[in-house]
Amino acid sequence: MSGSLNLLLSHLDSLKNPPKSKDLSWFFKTSPGQYGEGDKFLGIVVPLQRQAVKLYWDTVDLSDIQKLLNSEFHEHRLVGLLILIKQFPKDKENIFNFYLKNTSRINNWDLVDLSAPNIIGQYLLDKPRDILYKLAKSPLLWERRISIISTATFIRNNQFTDTLEISKILLSDKEDLIHKAVGWMLREVGKRDQKILTDFLDQYTLSLPRTTLRYAIEKFPPALRLHYLHKS
Repeated sequence: MSGSLNLLLSHLDSLKNPPKSKDLSWFFKTSPGQYGEGDKFLGIVVPLQRQAVKLYWDTVDLSDIQKLLNSEFHEHRLVGLLILIKQFPKDKENIFNFYLKNTSRINNWDLVDLSAPNIIGQYLLDKPRDILYKLAKSPLLWERRISIISTATFIRNNQFTDTLEISKILLSDKEDLIHKAVGWMLREVGKRDQKILTDFLDQYTLSLPRTTLRYAIEKFPPALRLHYLHKS
């Protein structure tokens, strides 16, 4: 373990907050049978984690980040991912591949949501996107979420096709976290081009989980929102 990593870990340890850790354990569903089962928290809020990243992001390497991702503590994994995002512009391909090798450690929704668009989506912005379709069919919940959340970067660049196609793959997914993620990305498409979203909904509303539909139409005018709710 490098000296820089030791300093970072000591810094994070000094910020731990046991009462807050209990709240976070409840919020991120860590009880047996829940999606975050077994995850552990130090109780450090995200702004403090971001401050730590600013202090240490350019002093650690991928072997250090691997140790952070392997940690049992959620905050260590998030800090590792936030450091990857900071380092990404200077080492895009290596970090993209490193991220894909560690998807089993990107194992809660906030870890996915904060990192996937900024690494996977950003890397694939001008490249073939076959890997996202492979991830969308993965047995691992977090890889499926990565597949759809990564398309947020495409949406911001007015590229909607992959969001719609991956949404189709995930229509029959059993996990509520996927229903919410798909609905969220569809809503983002609709905020930029409502007709593209309504065309999609006209074809697939009856196949959409109710949660997905509610997320997707959240920004619609009331009458249009009711139209799709009644249609479902």
